[in-house]
Amino acid sequence: MSVVSTKNAAPTVVGHYIGGQVIEGVGVRRAPVFNPALGRVVRQVVLADIADVDAAVKTAVAAQVAWGRTPALQRARVLFRFKELITQNLKVLARALSEEHGKTVADAEGEVTRGMEVVEFACGAPHLLKGEFSESVGTGVDSYGIRQPLGVVAGITPFNFPAMVPMWMFPVALACGNAFILKPSERDPSVSLLLADLLKQAGLPDGVFNVVQGDKVAVDALLEHPQIAAISFVGSTPIARYIQAQAVAHGKRVQALGGAKNHAVIMQDADLDAATEALVGAAYGSAGERCMAISVAVAVGDETANALVARLKQRIGSLKVGAPDAPGIDMGPLVTEVAQARVTGYIEAGTKAGASLVVDGRGVKVAGLEQGFFVGPTLFDHVTADMTIYREEIFGPVLSVVRVADYAAALRLINGHEFANGTTIFTRSGAIAHAFSRDVEVGMVGVNVPIPVPMAFHSFGGWRASLFGDHHMHGPEGIRFNTRLKTVTQRWPEPEAVRADFSMPTMK
Repeated sequence: MSVVSTKNAAPTVVGHYIGGQVIEGVGVRRAPVFNPALGRVVRQVVLADIADVDAAVKTAVAAQVAWGRTPALQRARVLFRFKELITQNLKVLARALSEEHGKTVADAEGEVTRGMEVVEFACGAPHLLKGEFSESVGTGVDSYGIRQPLGVVAGITPFNFPAMVPMWMFPVALACGNAFILKPSERDPSVSLLLADLLKQAGLPDGVFNVVQGDKVAVDALLEHPQIAAISFVGSTPIARYIQAQAVAHGKRVQALGGAKNHAVIMQDADLDAATEALVGAAYGSAGERCMAISVAVAVGDETANALVARLKQRIGSLKVGAPDAPGIDMGPLVTEVAQARVTGYIEAGTKAGASLVVDGRGVKVAGLEQGFFVGPTLFDHVTADMTIYREEIFGPVLSVVRVADYAAALRLINGHEFANGTTIFTRSGAIAHAFSRDVEVGMVGVNVPIPVPMAFHSFGGWRASLFGDHHMHGPEGIRFNTRLKTVTQRWPEPEAVRADFSMPTMK
């Protein structure tokens, strides 16, 4: 296997990372990696075949034994050093991420920072890995439980957060004593190698963290490999269903986060100026390519809806779309031309279905970047629950306003949707906020906040078609997912009474 040079920050070929080295592997297939602002290919990424995945797994299996027996505190110290290296290289990571994804550099820095918060949480894993002890469960019998690593675990991550979502997974897995194999998106793969290099600099032994670039071939090889104990996934709901079914069929533990259609309820008593600012950031940040983006504003009452839409239209007019690394830019391009075509197709479908197109983001051109994959912020009003733009996840800068008569109708609307990832409510009423938090059937809930993403020491995950598997990610759930419980029951014989013997010792 030939070695790819890592001297340049942006190599022409993005390889795998196996056993502490960047390699091309034996697979001959390649895929283009675009700069979405320029609309052109900037490098190639290798695509693994089954042999490449098997090599990564074998390397991880061999390295995990010693790593799993390393004291938890020493494992945490590696993560402490990794965290410091992320801080030192924040801008390098953000620019590499922005170049291949298209989000603004400021947004990319925020992504890396949120991922780093999970590293900080994982540094405290020794506390959460403590077992339980019960004395005298029977006569002279004690019982205790210990949490041990699973072995080798894998993470399959999406294009929209090439730094943060992997860091939802591998810091906790490593802290628990597992070896980890990352299969990042082939659309923006370079950040994975930068993270791998920082882990090595932090002192992580070779082979404990590996990266396999690839597509469905690599995914299926990971799902079917008998030496992988667990799979973590973030992506669309159809793929999440597939990941869960295949992982379970091959005897693996699985957590698979799927799609989302996140609602924000705007009550009559809400601060509409604050709600407008929150909606603009939550709907159009990262060009809407967030699993926690707010894509539906549920306005309670026509008066609320009219005032909200007027404010949104005015505020959208001030947003700046352009090069991700340009100062003052609010939105960059979508990740690929295919994504651009999909989003504009949804806008067309919305108009045909009868929704009112208040702001049309199609046809946006940025001077000097005419080939870029841009779609401007888009706003629909009078959207109904039977429309495709309401039912399906668009994953682009499209916000739909749905009008309802009262709070009860808003709650029924959200609880009746297929997806149940995140939701939020804007209100001045503590009673309404309390009732909403209790009664809404969604995994993550916000009150007067734009995006209800939990901090790293809590766990992330939705309900219904937004999560497949029993465990949410990071936080205490992440520790439970990445370990297995062993219970030991023991009895030792009581010590016999010993007395001094004054007779001549004999061999009896």
